[in-house]
Amino acid sequence: MESLAERYLDAVTAQLSRLRDEELPAIAAAAEVLADAITGGRRIFAFGCGHSSLAVYDLVYRAGGLALVNPIVVPGTGATDPPPATLSTAVERLPGLATAVLDNSPIQAGDVLIVVSLTGRNAVPVEMGRVARERGLTVVAVTSRECSAAAPSRDPSGLKLADIAHHVLDCKVGVGDAALEADGLPHRFSPTSGVLGATLLQLLVASTVEALLARGVTPPMFMSANVDGGQEWNTRVLSENADRIFYL
Repeated sequence: MESLAERYLDAVTAQLSRLRDEELPAIAAAAEVLADAITGGRRIFAFGCGHSSLAVYDLVYRAGGLALVNPIVVPGTGATDPPPATLSTAVERLPGLATAVLDNSPIQAGDVLIVVSLTGRNAVPVEMGRVARERGLTVVAVTSRECSAAAPSRDPSGLKLADIAHHVLDCKVGVGDAALEADGLPHRFSPTSGVLGATLLQLLVASTVEALLARGVTPPMFMSANVDGGQEWNTRVLSENADRIFYL
């Protein structure tokens, strides 16, 4: 009999296999958009509420990662914001908040915005993508089509993130996120969206690097500061791209 840990690994492995089998063309298309932005002097931004913010921050100032990914920070919506943690659930449903944040951000037409939202239904991520698109940004959504289809939008427009994004990357997570069930528990447990969301974004990074190298462009990437020469390399990358980096 499989242990619960083994069953979780089986569930994650199956979802990862679906990413490989079903999403690589969509990832490659979105990567060309990021490569266009990097070679064209544009900027890249990323946003997520709650635990989706963790996948976003895995892209930012990251050893082996692209240097040009800027997080959009909305107070009260991040998974690591000060307590109470329950505040993020309420804040991510507030219409108008995303517009105010974008009004006070450095985004410009022609930039790229990555929005991570498992269900793509709450007002803040939907509005973030919708208003960004209206302002001339290219929007890349990381979401679950299955989860999105299972519930109505909480945005006044009635739209969901997948409805307004130029590129939709499906993380393949099932409704409710949790992957396991067991006798003695009335509900499922052990979510997979963290693993799948972070993996999908790193696939996007890898595909962007591939697209840049195919153009003869050296990707602006960080080395680990804990290897010899890493700190010096990173200082140079930050200096050369200072006009497109807003997280320092």
